[in-house]
Amino acid sequence: MNLENYLPVLMFIFVGIAVGVAPQVLGRLIAPYRPDSEKTSAYECGFEAFEDARMKFDVRYYLVAILFILFDLEVAFLVPWAVAMSDVGMLGFWAMMIFLGVLVVGLIFEWKKGALDWE
Repeated sequence: MNLENYLPVLMFIFVGIAVGVAPQVLGRLIAPYRPDSEKTSAYECGFEAFEDARMKFDVRYYLVAILFILFDLEVAFLVPWAVAMSDVGMLGFWAMMIFLGVLVVGLIFEWKKGALDWE
């Protein structure tokens, strides 16, 4: 068993740890630490940042976030389709129109059910 064969693996592990740890250490050493009420306020999550971990939270935020990710990923399919539009022809065009139709129907359904209303 030759240990020289493991040198690239060990270097890969070392570089991976360094890339993950070095920015955090540099940020802690270089960045100023001046918390204020604006930085520690509830931003997008809808609840305070520094409270009990067992507190109740509003599920609507997570519903909106999941719907955003769902529709965002669906729209990401448009980029490769647009790039290959000349190759896929009319069949590809109509397949994408059906896909977009289903997407719009889903969005209208969520809108009518009130899933996008924050109240």
